[in-house]
Amino acid sequence: MIAADNLIDLVRAYNPKTDESLIRDAFEFGRDMHEGQYRHSGEPYFTHPVSVAAILAEQRLDDATIVTALLHDTIEDTRASFDIVAQRFGREVADLVDGVTKLTNLQLSSTETQQAENFRKLFMAMSKDLRVILVKVADRLHNMRTIRAMRPEKQLKKARETMDIYAPLAGRMGMQWMREELEDLAFRVINPEARASIMRRFITLQKEAGDVIERITGDMRHELDEAGIEADILGRAKKPYSIWRKMQEKEMGFSRLSDIYGFRLVTGTEEDCYRVLGVIHRRWRAVPGRFKDYISQPKSNGYRSIHTTVSGRDGKLVEVQVRTRQMHEVAETGVAAHWSYRDGERAENPFAVDPAKWISSLTEQFDAEEDHEDFLEAVKLEMYSDQVFCFTPKGDVIKLPRGATPIDFAYAIHTRIGNACVGAKVDGMRVPLWTRIKNGQSVDVITADGQTPQATWLDIATTGKARAAIRRALRELDRDRYIRLGRELARAAFEHVGKKPTDKALERVAKTLRLKNHDEVLARLGSAELTTQQVLNAVYPDLSPGTGAEVRWDRAVIGLAPDQRFDRAPCCQPLPGERIVGITYRGKGVVVHAIDCETLQSFEEQPERWVDLHWHGGRHPAVYDVTLDVTIGNDAGVLGRICTLIGEQKANISDLTFIDRKPDFYRLMVDVELRDAEHLHGVISVVEAESDVAAVERFRDVALGLGNGSEPGKNE
Repeated sequence: MIAADNLIDLVRAYNPKTDESLIRDAFEFGRDMHEGQYRHSGEPYFTHPVSVAAILAEQRLDDATIVTALLHDTIEDTRASFDIVAQRFGREVADLVDGVTKLTNLQLSSTETQQAENFRKLFMAMSKDLRVILVKVADRLHNMRTIRAMRPEKQLKKARETMDIYAPLAGRMGMQWMREELEDLAFRVINPEARASIMRRFITLQKEAGDVIERITGDMRHELDEAGIEADILGRAKKPYSIWRKMQEKEMGFSRLSDIYGFRLVTGTEEDCYRVLGVIHRRWRAVPGRFKDYISQPKSNGYRSIHTTVSGRDGKLVEVQVRTRQMHEVAETGVAAHWSYRDGERAENPFAVDPAKWISSLTEQFDAEEDHEDFLEAVKLEMYSDQVFCFTPKGDVIKLPRGATPIDFAYAIHTRIGNACVGAKVDGMRVPLWTRIKNGQSVDVITADGQTPQATWLDIATTGKARAAIRRALRELDRDRYIRLGRELARAAFEHVGKKPTDKALERVAKTLRLKNHDEVLARLGSAELTTQQVLNAVYPDLSPGTGAEVRWDRAVIGLAPDQRFDRAPCCQPLPGERIVGITYRGKGVVVHAIDCETLQSFEEQPERWVDLHWHGGRHPAVYDVTLDVTIGNDAGVLGRICTLIGEQKANISDLTFIDRKPDFYRLMVDVELRDAEHLHGVISVVEAESDVAAVERFRDVALGLGNGSEPGKNE
């Protein structure tokens, strides 16, 4: 936890005239009030308010806001009251703390009517003092940074609320850096697979293209120096969620997405901004339709900048923003710039927007909406960029995620309408069912009796409701076929363990898995919604892996002569459960290779040395080393979490070696002791699911198996 002196130092750095005694008193008061309270992670609860205060200090906010951050949970969660806080720290701080407390109690993700009313309260709180929202958004940011300590279902709820409400709100206030971080943190929870995929693509791109940012920055620096213009050049790759959203909007894969790099050129004067723009456009070809001048036409939150997109090196599209240093300050902190301090005085930034005028302009359009649903629609159309609102022919509003199609629209109205859909009209024009609906469009679904959902619709639909309904309908249509297939799969699986899939046994499976009957078990087995192992475990748990005596490692391989010993080949590190073959060495036993090991090619002309082998079918001990090639993000705690995940899978790490260190990523080799191929699959699956793991794969090296062509691997 940050100490009181360190927090004061953060504030004093931009406000030498800060009231140190007030902040220290608030620090000690908050610590005492939260004494004995702990977060889900096990840390003392007061670490959270202190971290929120530090986030706001980075925005150079005034003393009242910093003190509010330290006390923002005291009225709600401790014995402190409004009167106690007001008496000790003043009415201004007490009102701010009370405002944050009331916002905390708002259930912004509740039912439509209640949600609309709570949004009204949100805007009322903003209109009284915008610093209440600044504290609340910083509070959410720290909660998202530490969200992994929560239960998975709580993580998902908080992440969705963050994506739907807090991230757009931060963006609307001009705090783009905070919006991007909130979106990315929520993205890690909501869709970790997609985020990991993008991170892996980035690593591949960097390996293939090198440091694109450094090269483009060098090109820009050269051009600006030639023109005699002083400017700071800030280049970066876009955040994973920003890339994912662009992929969804443009309906294209990562490999076709070119504008994944952004550059900010920060100058001294407004005149230099336009000179820089001229230099950039003379050097690189501008992309039509991608130019916006927010200097001459600022956004309502005070944002000013010139945006352009040019075709840079190797035809890559590059987004460029040009602004002055004062504009950059507002672009980074948004409306919070109004309270920024520098050298003990309120910073006089001519571009900082007056919060009162900003709130007035934002809320005046909502004041006329008396109906809850109309108000909520107006708010979301204004704030949310990841949703579209379209209309039925009768004028009813349907809310859908961005990228939704007429199929999603049809199922949003009613499952019966979706199942019978044969076409659609958008704004009166007949369109294909894969058309992406845009904000404000009117959609008319065309239905026909006897129509049933098509399997291809699963690739078209984007909403969970539509996809679930389509799968359910398809399952019913194919139920008989799935039952027949499931019966065959069950027969083979049960015979493998010396049993028969009787109706009684399958009814027991249905009861254990809480399914309707044994036909439902067979249907789900045939449609791959259940595995044969799950079915067997449900009725014969004693036959599942993990029970019975372990196979001794020296008797793990069947097919050897009584006096032969074996070694696992270091090139492929075969595991029980994999097909294997042995290569004999005179006086040195047999080296066991996986059947697909490339090293075996060197023995093709020596068939007399090959031995047909297979693993013992019992349960093996976790003594078989396998090397994993893992690439992880360079972030605090990542390696520890990975080691914990591997340990939770009952696998022991026997060695760990870093082989590549980059500013953003580390690549390492991890030797793990495993039981069998299924154990390996489980370990890789849980590690790969970790959002900070960019890549994980089994490491194999032919050179380790070849050696000098005559030596087997070491005995393990």
